[in-house]
Amino acid sequence: MASNDYYNQSQAANPYHDHDYSNAPLPPLPQNAHSPARSHFQSPYSHPEYASSNTSKLGGHDSTDPYDDEHSIPLSGRRAKHASATTLSPILPHDQDDPFVRDADPRKKKRRKAKEDGWFTGKITWVVFVLTVVQLGVFVGEIIKNALLTGSPIEIHPSFNPMIGPSPYVFINMGARYPPCMHSLPNIQNSTIPIGWPCPRTTTLDPTSPDMNCTLSELCGLSGVKLPEPGSPMTSSPTPNQWYRFIIPIFLHAGLVHIGFNLLLQLTLGRDMEKMIGSIRFAIVYFASGIFGFVLGGNFAAQGIASVGCSGSLFGILALTLIDLLYTWKERKGPIKDLLFIMADVVIAFVLGLLPGLDNFSHIGGFLMGLVLGVCILRSPTAISRRTNEVTSYNPASTHSPTTTTYLIPFLKNPVSFFTNRRGAWWAWWLLRVAALVGVLIGFILLLENFYAWPRTTCSWCKYLSCLPVTVSGQNWCEIGNINITTTKAPDKRDLLGGTAVLGDMGGW
Repeated sequence: MASNDYYNQSQAANPYHDHDYSNAPLPPLPQNAHSPARSHFQSPYSHPEYASSNTSKLGGHDSTDPYDDEHSIPLSGRRAKHASATTLSPILPHDQDDPFVRDADPRKKKRRKAKEDGWFTGKITWVVFVLTVVQLGVFVGEIIKNALLTGSPIEIHPSFNPMIGPSPYVFINMGARYPPCMHSLPNIQNSTIPIGWPCPRTTTLDPTSPDMNCTLSELCGLSGVKLPEPGSPMTSSPTPNQWYRFIIPIFLHAGLVHIGFNLLLQLTLGRDMEKMIGSIRFAIVYFASGIFGFVLGGNFAAQGIASVGCSGSLFGILALTLIDLLYTWKERKGPIKDLLFIMADVVIAFVLGLLPGLDNFSHIGGFLMGLVLGVCILRSPTAISRRTNEVTSYNPASTHSPTTTTYLIPFLKNPVSFFTNRRGAWWAWWLLRVAALVGVLIGFILLLENFYAWPRTTCSWCKYLSCLPVTVSGQNWCEIGNINITTTKAPDKRDLLGGTAVLGDMGGW
């Protein structure tokens, strides 16, 4: 047959036939692809046109078949091995290391941007996530406790909570900022007869109901408070002193509407700010702003308002955003638009804080603390920090992301060099920083001292920062939240009447 003839002929022509192939010398290398003498039996990879057209595709190497001879059988399925990893770039992550390759495909750039900005990729904002989880857990606890005490997860009696949340007496019992549980008050500390307080389980405003005649210790909870004997002077002890009510309310919220708005702002604005300034600085501003807001409200807000929420902390973060905008004004595409958005948020929140029962002082205090700490902890703009012998362009990242090495390590290594060639604006800016930090610390100490002192320094017009002097249905808004004590039918009992107290206790944005 033709196949046998071909086989016999090729065996006869083969000089290594009937020899031991293991000891035989290797056949000579095939001729170069450019050699004019070629057999008509060729591998398709040895064709000159194929070789020249595919050399660059295969990593710059010659693609001729090294086993091509006059009797070779064409192997159309053979593929040359890749000698360079460059040809494998579609399946290897080299494009992440090469900025030119990385930015070549806009789709890859878009996917990479989405990955860097993902919620659980890149720099994780641990403070925001931990705070959010804790606040959600505490709110679930509020709902459960309200259901156990009153039979309903949200307050529906004696009035409906518009925030869709628990009774105000429940979150007072869980740690809201409530002055009667924190310091002595006139007509309470020096009362000559026992006073009946609303119980956490109460669903009525009837002063004769047993649910309206608990002790202050039962209402306050958290291990209770100690009260002096009836008729004791204001300066006597013991007095209520649950000081931690300046901190715990940061984790409490008045309802679904309240926590929904706050966490939405926290997971957007707060998360972006933590990425820019770092977790430690973010935590400092967050808690300092929240605590300062509650301290300010404790001094000037109505004493019957139970304030809860992280609004003061978020106003501190909002103040950082405003400072960041001012620092990067020239680098922004639309700085005026950004400023209008920030100012709109501030104005809307302050206006809402004028409604009955809401503590606007927490907003004001948190914003002021955020401004001061922002000036102190954010790195100075390059226009101020540039030395007299430096000519550099402004770098917004240096303003947003100061590190511990920004000032401390250079100062420790060479203190003299740290102050060399500094411009006058730099010295003025640092003096402003020091003065602002010292001023806010002194103000914080004075407010705390005034809160626990007697007599206390009051401000007759400050209440208008948290209320509008209007009268609706015979009730002045600026009187809502005041504690009014009247004698009940029983001559040996007094009661905290709830007509205005319930509305006052609804506060706490």
